[in-house]
Amino acid sequence: MSEHLSEQEIVRREKLAKFAELGIDPYPAAMWDVNATAVEILDAVEKIKAANPNPEQPIHELDIYKDVCIAGRIMSLNSKGKVSFIKIQDNTGRIQLFISVDNICPGDDKTMYNEVIKHLLDLGDFVGAKGEAFVTKTGETSIRVKELKVLSKALKPMPVVKEKDGEVFDAFSDPEQRFRQRYVDLVVNHGVKETFLKRTQMVKTIRDFLNANGAVEVDTPVLQSIPGGAAARPFTTHHNALDIPLYLRIANELYLKRLIVGGFDWVYEFSRNFRNEGMSRKHNPEFTILEFYVAYKDYIWMMDFTERMLEKVATDMHGTSELTVGDNKIDFKAPFRRITIYDAIKEYTGHDVSFMTEEQIYDVCKSLHLEVDKTMGKGKLIDELFSAKCEKNFIQPTFITDYPVEMSPLTKKHRSKEGLVERFELMVNGQEIANAYSELNDPIEQRARFEEQVKLMERGDDEAMFIDHDFLRALEYGMPPTSGIGIGIDRLAMLMTNQASIQ
Repeated sequence: MSEHLSEQEIVRREKLAKFAELGIDPYPAAMWDVNATAVEILDAVEKIKAANPNPEQPIHELDIYKDVCIAGRIMSLNSKGKVSFIKIQDNTGRIQLFISVDNICPGDDKTMYNEVIKHLLDLGDFVGAKGEAFVTKTGETSIRVKELKVLSKALKPMPVVKEKDGEVFDAFSDPEQRFRQRYVDLVVNHGVKETFLKRTQMVKTIRDFLNANGAVEVDTPVLQSIPGGAAARPFTTHHNALDIPLYLRIANELYLKRLIVGGFDWVYEFSRNFRNEGMSRKHNPEFTILEFYVAYKDYIWMMDFTERMLEKVATDMHGTSELTVGDNKIDFKAPFRRITIYDAIKEYTGHDVSFMTEEQIYDVCKSLHLEVDKTMGKGKLIDELFSAKCEKNFIQPTFITDYPVEMSPLTKKHRSKEGLVERFELMVNGQEIANAYSELNDPIEQRARFEEQVKLMERGDDEAMFIDHDFLRALEYGMPPTSGIGIGIDRLAMLMTNQASIQ
């Protein structure tokens, strides 16, 4: 095995063996009873320093920090004779451990200091420390350690990211390596963890907002016999006991609508979905989406509710509805702009496709050098036209409304515009964030729409929808007028945390 290890990895394993010789377990099972974090100590000491003219005085005024018990990962090591300085990083930040041989080894046995601390510890190891908080002569808040315990030995060396005069050296910055080894990225790159925490805050704000308005959170199946609810290519698997093919969920829409049929007025789910398609900085084959469905509402109500909810999210996270995303200033202050998809295409291409046939729209796409083919129906052609020529122009939150019926097989026909449906997509910073409808609840019309999808499938469209006979049966029992929406949580998190990639 040693031939596959680097020199540093071999040395660390030799140190592991040395721990065994000393009778020290480098992976102890006993609990380490942490009573303070790095940030708590740093903040408390700053308050006391402000009121204490003697910066070297130990922090006795705050009892909890008289007997500090802290733990974390070693991020730097510096030993100078009988004194060592170790910086550890916990869940909140970094703090320095001040270790002297006399404090850590009060008797004649100096093994803990001379062997373990000076020679066996490495960057990346986890240690626990007990002692008291104080301020060094150089003004740095530290822990004067009275007891040190090895909690976990790291066998691989951590990347060492160095900073000097605001410049970063040896950064762990390769995108593929960062995404494949996210655990290392979280440890060594400042700000990455903060992005994760902000995403959690965003989801909590949305969940609280929905709950406060009377919505009920539910779970729906991930393994499905019919990959319904969206136009997408599914991942396929096999159920051995039943000997049937199954599909990973591409959307949870049809199951949530079944709950509306069953008597719920408002249901939502943060759904992990899977689509066997391409990858880009805006697309991932595995992603999180929020879908919710509300009885007795329509897509106009849904636009009003959505802009209020997103303004609340932005304000809770940033203290204002305005935020910076890349080079753009984006304002989530309601109301958002609203424009029909046909008007958007006309505005950015000069072509009015609202009365064109499929063949005419195909010719327009070809004239604009778009990659289209004869397997694509009218709906996909319009979608390609909008995506390629219009979407990137909508930086401020904008509702694109009133789509052609061919693009929306699950959507109710427009109440006043022939050939259109009551649907909107929310565009922000040049990408789709949400998709919503006045839901189709006519089972006969829904069956006809599904049959049109089958025809597209026969033409070679591998994203066309299957017929879900059980969903049709549910509609035949009656579904009230309903509005529903899907919001891409990962894309929304990109905006709210100013990230350029969905990964």
